[in-house]
Amino acid sequence: MNLPMRSPFPSHLLLVGLGALIAFSPANNAHANRLENTPWQYTLEKPADGWQQADFDDSGWKSGQGGFGTRGTPNARVGTVWKTKNIWIRKTVSLDEVPAHPAILMHYDEDTEVYINGKLVLTKKGWADDYDAFSIDAADRDVLKAGENVLAVHCRQNSGGQFIDAHIVDGDNLPLLPKMKPFVSELISPWGSEVSADNVWQEYPRPQMVRNDWNNLNGNWDYAVTEIGQVDAPQEWDGEILVPFCLESKLGGVQELLSEDEVLWYHRTFSASRTDTERTLLHFEAVDYASEVFVNGTSVGKHVGGNTPFFFDVTDALQDGENQLVVRVEDATEAWQLNGKQRRNPGGIMYTQVSGIWQTVWIEQVPASYITDLTILTDANEGTIQVTPEFENGDAVAKVRVSVKDGDHEVANYSGKAGDIVLTIDDAKLWSPDSPHLYNLEVALLDSSDNVLDRVGSYAGIRTVGKTRDEDGHMRMTLNGEIIFHWGPLDQGWWPDGLLTPPSDEGMLFDIEWLKAAGFNMIRKHIKIEPRRYYYYCDKLGMMVWQDQVSGGKNPPWTRMAKNPTDAQWPAEQHEQFMLEFERMIDELESHPSIVVWGPFNEAWGQHQTMEVGKWTVERDPSRLVNIASGGNFWPVGDIADHHSYPHPNFPFDPARYKNFIKVVGEFGGHGYPVQGHLWDVSRNNWGYGGLPKTKAEYRDRYVKSLEILDELREKGIAAGVYTQTTDVEGEINGLMSYDRKVIKIPAEELKELHQRFFEEE
Repeated sequence: MNLPMRSPFPSHLLLVGLGALIAFSPANNAHANRLENTPWQYTLEKPADGWQQADFDDSGWKSGQGGFGTRGTPNARVGTVWKTKNIWIRKTVSLDEVPAHPAILMHYDEDTEVYINGKLVLTKKGWADDYDAFSIDAADRDVLKAGENVLAVHCRQNSGGQFIDAHIVDGDNLPLLPKMKPFVSELISPWGSEVSADNVWQEYPRPQMVRNDWNNLNGNWDYAVTEIGQVDAPQEWDGEILVPFCLESKLGGVQELLSEDEVLWYHRTFSASRTDTERTLLHFEAVDYASEVFVNGTSVGKHVGGNTPFFFDVTDALQDGENQLVVRVEDATEAWQLNGKQRRNPGGIMYTQVSGIWQTVWIEQVPASYITDLTILTDANEGTIQVTPEFENGDAVAKVRVSVKDGDHEVANYSGKAGDIVLTIDDAKLWSPDSPHLYNLEVALLDSSDNVLDRVGSYAGIRTVGKTRDEDGHMRMTLNGEIIFHWGPLDQGWWPDGLLTPPSDEGMLFDIEWLKAAGFNMIRKHIKIEPRRYYYYCDKLGMMVWQDQVSGGKNPPWTRMAKNPTDAQWPAEQHEQFMLEFERMIDELESHPSIVVWGPFNEAWGQHQTMEVGKWTVERDPSRLVNIASGGNFWPVGDIADHHSYPHPNFPFDPARYKNFIKVVGEFGGHGYPVQGHLWDVSRNNWGYGGLPKTKAEYRDRYVKSLEILDELREKGIAAGVYTQTTDVEGEINGLMSYDRKVIKIPAEELKELHQRFFEEE
């Protein structure tokens, strides 16, 4: 449920009781006035008479967190799935004193009876679409007592969604609803089982700009959650969290949801030494969403945006020896911020929210004059690598030296002024999925005496992305001047144990290697930006990447490929933040040869100012193709017209409309197959597109049928296909692997043979 800040209700709401009205005043609410999420006893079978009495023995009932119902019911905060016709729930509520105007705070769907200490105090017919508060009639208030009271509820489902949650509250001082906990699944990946504070994510996080002098700050940190208004670091901590896993994840060790009216705090110490010749940079690979960082009580910087790396120069805040590091994080997941597929109440194609640090934290020592960024562009026709270094404190920099090596053999070098440095490689070896050749780079800053001020290692893959019209008049994608069919999975990049964070570098690599072995040459990275090492592995293994921008904000109507689509109206401030985060993503990833397509929008999610965003993207990076809106809403900008079709692929061919665009099926398939013992939640509606097959053979047949149709579409002009998807994700069981990566539904070698048809001449 997307709760208003600091209260469970809209500020204008009246409490509708049994003949009484209680005015709600949000000013009466304090953060500390929050209901506890204590468990209920429940049964789905009709209980014995007297089930509502205080002395009834419910020890044989099941125990579960409220509320009870099905995900997707409006504003339902599901703690335990309930899908039968009836449910009976009971719990003990302790009151320090009986309030003057007690009420039942409840969301129901549908018919409900509420008992306190055995007496019926509230009956509701039909259903509600949100929480409401109902005053307890004066004649029934004497049933309440100071101390323990038994709240018992029967809810009966008639049709549609269903949900029940109820609380005894003070009608004059309405509390916040209880904190919801994320669903706790038993699933864990093979790599997650091996994670510890000593081995968690120890790899160097920035492969395209490597220095040797660095320290990893991952491991156990202190954490605390406080009210949103708190700006000073807590004096006491709630416990430990394993960084870089988020607050909600299994591997983080906490598994709590952060509300938009709360702040997540982190704390740890680190050792450092101050020198006159070096600077200390503190790096965060990703923090969701708005953060402020303090070193020894001094704020060293703020950052807004949950998906890309950032760093602060913390030199002036350091002291010799032990230093205190504190991070303050806010995460209003369902506000305007770019959240991708995160939801507070996940279900369907949306997943568990992610709050706080979710990628590596590290620190490095750099010289006073140091390289801050490298932009690497290549040209396959000319056999060139262009290197553009950016640096800080450049007064002492007299020139830049660049060396290009093929293995240990130097094949080109440069020494001279900074700028766009172009190096030509004789008989250049080109990068492609079949031959992902990488050249090693060394870039150094020199002073006037040729002393090295700073040095970083990098790499480049020489390739050119383009498009052409084939002999039948269809637009096709090219790589190094040759037509290439792009064939890959939709890849969410989610994990049952780490959520957005892969459990380990090895686990992350496994996904890419398996897809490569299965005969894919491309991955559509869907609504997520991965750790930088992910793209390094795609570069190294020869896996092309379609990179989506992370979505969020307000949506227009989704009209797919229909003519005359409309855009959502976004405020200027939110649009500027969208563009800032889009630019950060491109700036961070543009030197990777594996990335061949940018995708600003998907299925109208947050789609706004489409033509302006598309034209900006084309101008910002003319070296790649632009898929303006995967699945529509299609506007005539960029390079690609992208249609989504489930379960089998198709495309609404319109020769006049799409004549100058590359036509692709950007999503199809989604054939589901449940693997028992490897489901995220056995009680929810685990689903796939087109219904679930009865046998594994039927599942394979459906997959093959989709491939056959796509191959027919290829002959008609379709230039790429994206199959949904790499793995199961939460309630989606349409992956080629189970969510925990322990079960492969179709072997990689069999898939590779099936996929070979897409790389044969038409």
